[in-house]
Amino acid sequence: MKRWIVLFFNLSLLISSPIHAESMGAAKGAALLQQISEAFTELAEQAKPATVSIQSNLETTSNPMFEDEFFRRFFGQPFPQQPQQQISGGSGFLIRSDGYIVTNYHVIKDATLITVTLNDGKEFEATVKGTDARTDLALIKIEGTDFPFLTFGDSDHLKVGEWVVAAGNPFGLEGTITQGIVSAKGRQDLGIAAYEDFIQTDAVINPGNSGGPLLNVRGEVIGVNTAILSKSGGFMGVGLAIPSRMVEPIIEQMIQGGTVKRAYLGIVLQPVDKELGNALGLDKPEGILISDIVKESPADTAGLQQGDIIIEYDGKPVKNVNKFRNDVAMMSPGTTIHLKILRNHKVKKIEVILGCQNDGEAVSAGLMHKLGIELEPLTPEIATKLGYASDVSGVVISNVKPGSPAAQAGLRPTFLITGIAVDWNNQKPIKNISELNSSLQELGDRKYVILIVRHQNFQRYYTIKISS
Repeated sequence: MKRWIVLFFNLSLLISSPIHAESMGAAKGAALLQQISEAFTELAEQAKPATVSIQSNLETTSNPMFEDEFFRRFFGQPFPQQPQQQISGGSGFLIRSDGYIVTNYHVIKDATLITVTLNDGKEFEATVKGTDARTDLALIKIEGTDFPFLTFGDSDHLKVGEWVVAAGNPFGLEGTITQGIVSAKGRQDLGIAAYEDFIQTDAVINPGNSGGPLLNVRGEVIGVNTAILSKSGGFMGVGLAIPSRMVEPIIEQMIQGGTVKRAYLGIVLQPVDKELGNALGLDKPEGILISDIVKESPADTAGLQQGDIIIEYDGKPVKNVNKFRNDVAMMSPGTTIHLKILRNHKVKKIEVILGCQNDGEAVSAGLMHKLGIELEPLTPEIATKLGYASDVSGVVISNVKPGSPAAQAGLRPTFLITGIAVDWNNQKPIKNISELNSSLQELGDRKYVILIVRHQNFQRYYTIKISS
């Protein structure tokens, strides 16, 4: 009998030991999960008060009758359009206690009224302090003090696989918090903005999240939620955020002066793939090729030549056209960069003092607003995309407000303003925004402006009425 008791006791020890160990492991696991849960709770409590809902009132033009298929079938031109009010929504976040708010440009674009709602339900009318269509960023401000705010972290230190939290107002649902990981960094060539270096995340982002913060586990803003890639229109696991490394200096420029200045090199670049590398006689494909140079640009002045291959700048290897372009644009005009290039299979070192993309670009914003036009300088990159030769000059129309005098005159985005006619005996070529600005000053109180505009291979005059 004793033998069986002892055997049973020993067996019970063998069985109970793993059960006890398992329960201890489960307890530790539960404690760890509780800690993680509490960390996310703290993040939410930190993010929600500083995350705002943004409502933009837009004036659009449409004719309900023309939307009917019957009228589409029988009338080649739409009926006169009438202005209608449209409301769109997005998100933003406070970055200072005195009411500065970061959001996406597309959230407030063309808005006639911007209303900001805080997490506690208080509403404020906001004013635009700066916009940058090229990165899809905007800075707006509400009046007041002692607002809760978030601080920027360094997105360069972010690693793929790290936990992140997205805050915003998807579908108008205020104070929504979602979590995920960093799926990838440096996403480019997506056609969302002129300058792209997106953080990819699987934290759920939906319509209405645009402009909201993407935070790391320390509660620092490491990105601005901007877009999703989707075939359905809803979230499919791919959200995109502008990295704080790009956001912070642009927003600081807006706070200081309202305008964004970018460094300018004056070259057209293309990647060196295996085929091109072989054709050029390279041992291996490396660097990026200068396919064209703008005359009298910083690159031209420094002695760079068509056919040079840039392999390093400031001691860092150059592998990607877009990354190099982004890095240069984010530098301050006047900065000296040190390039290492390949020319005729020999390595050369060249110093370039960067110019400014925005020299003289304090365009007559009031008049452009009246006309309903947004402008961009014709950079070599944009000229290449639009199919213009390197010797073509002018100012690119980047956006035309629906129903505006410019839209009614027939102007469209991508059209190139090459001249302005103050009158028929005083026609001036336009090479840049500075020259356009000077010519616009001569208009005085005229009721019309005549723009000489090029589109593809055609050039024509557009007469635009200046609204009062």
